[in-house]
Amino acid sequence: MECAAGKWNSTIIFFIFLVTSIYFLHSLLLGHVTVNFDGVTLKSSPELPLRFRSGEGIFKILQVADMHYGQGAITRCRDVPSSEFKFCSDLNTTVFLQRLIEAEKPDFVAFTGDNIFGSSTPDAAESLFQAFGLAAEYRIPWAAILGNHDQESTMDREELMSLISLMDYSVSQVNPMVRDPSGSGEEVFLDRIDGFGNYNLMVYGAYGSPFANNSVLNLVFLDSGDRFAANGRGTYGWIRESQLDWLRGLTQEQQDEHWWYNYFRGSCFSRKTPTALAFFHIPIPEVRSLYYREIVGEFQEAVACSSVNSGVLKTLVSLKNVKAVFIGHDHVNDFCGNLDGVWFCYGGGFGYHGYGMAGWPRRARVILAELSKRESTWMGLERIRTWKRLDDEMLSKIDEQVLWDQGS
Repeated sequence: MECAAGKWNSTIIFFIFLVTSIYFLHSLLLGHVTVNFDGVTLKSSPELPLRFRSGEGIFKILQVADMHYGQGAITRCRDVPSSEFKFCSDLNTTVFLQRLIEAEKPDFVAFTGDNIFGSSTPDAAESLFQAFGLAAEYRIPWAAILGNHDQESTMDREELMSLISLMDYSVSQVNPMVRDPSGSGEEVFLDRIDGFGNYNLMVYGAYGSPFANNSVLNLVFLDSGDRFAANGRGTYGWIRESQLDWLRGLTQEQQDEHWWYNYFRGSCFSRKTPTALAFFHIPIPEVRSLYYREIVGEFQEAVACSSVNSGVLKTLVSLKNVKAVFIGHDHVNDFCGNLDGVWFCYGGGFGYHGYGMAGWPRRARVILAELSKRESTWMGLERIRTWKRLDDEMLSKIDEQVLWDQGS
């Protein structure tokens, strides 16, 4: 009997020791693995849809091409006067963007690739937050596409676009949303399309106008890739047939859905889809021919494009509603030139860590879309204008021109 009691006592003591040990380990580990949710916030989103201003009947876009952001204050400038080099860094790029936002007060910012210089940063995400932070800070809707250098750090192109789409005030998309082919009625990502960062943004008419619930202007973003092999040789990227198929389908879909509501100045409006502007990074081969044509701006370096001509210009011309394309990649070209009725406009090199030309100021492009007015009511799109701003003492405004008007 005493032997049995001893065994029970040993068992109880062991059990108490085991429970105490588990509790102690639990308490010890809990202090190290507890997640603090105090700093977790939801994405801050702009008011959507994008819309023309009710008071002025305008929608203003700031194009920022080739920021080439690195690591902020420790990333040095390239191709600046020797007197400025010592104190010049990525922060000069940030200050330039801030000056532009405060001077132009854009409704939207379009970052058109090579937003970060991948080889100059060990943390792609941190560089992206620094590059795009001002747009979010000023609560301006913005969108981005990728160039040929963004993916050279710690994230691939899909990861970059996924992060960009989740950042504050970003309206970027990884790829287009389409109706689920299974018939569920939900929208899903279009997975059979090349690249990452192909999407369409609609800009609605002013409040109180007949176009308040319809797109007046489409902003189409396309991924022009980075580098690929073609015919056994390396070349810059190009827009693929799957992307052009999507663009054609988008235009047809809007013809089917909106033809009945598109009119201008009270009469039937023959253009069945909203006017569109396209944004991508790498120019198409035909841009080279503008060297021999009339342009507005400066053609100062060879056009660095793909050796593959995938028929982008032919597609854009056939769609009829794309009036201008805004590109980057070649930093010291800042011209606009017309190819078969479609304007191709460089943004001009923006970032101080990207190559440039000493004594030739960094610059950005502004695009202004204006509505027509009938009596006291804003109507459809009347005109698209553009100009450039230089990062000089006066923030000089140069090369203002009309890209399209409703009478053309």
